[in-house]
Amino acid sequence: MFLDLSAYDWILIAAVVTPVHVGVMRWCMPTAKSKKSVSFIPLVGGAFLWVSAAVKGFTAAETLFLYSSILLIFVIAFAPVRKRVAADIRGQERNPGIKVQPDMFALWWIFMSIGIAVLAVIAAWMSQKNA
Repeated sequence: MFLDLSAYDWILIAAVVTPVHVGVMRWCMPTAKSKKSVSFIPLVGGAFLWVSAAVKGFTAAETLFLYSSILLIFVIAFAPVRKRVAADIRGQERNPGIKVQPDMFALWWIFMSIGIAVLAVIAAWMSQKNA
């Protein structure tokens, strides 16, 4: 289903997902430094993904599916716990010499939501490859 879309369709999807990802991730971050760092995730991650995909022989549609999925996974993981993550980041940047203990609920949510989302992406990928 997902991988049956054309590369052009995936370009359109990635063109929508990228600014949504940047906007939501910047909204989640409390400081200028953290906002700046999350703004480069699509660029750096996309470049790494394209090189990896080329080495593995993925099509453009497959690569854009992975790119869009990864960006959406970050949004799913961070948006619901943004206030907790922001408090941790703010505390760490104010006290760089002291290790701020992360909010355990936020940490749990981030790891669990990433894990579940990655499993969903893998399941979608495998169902397309086996179809």
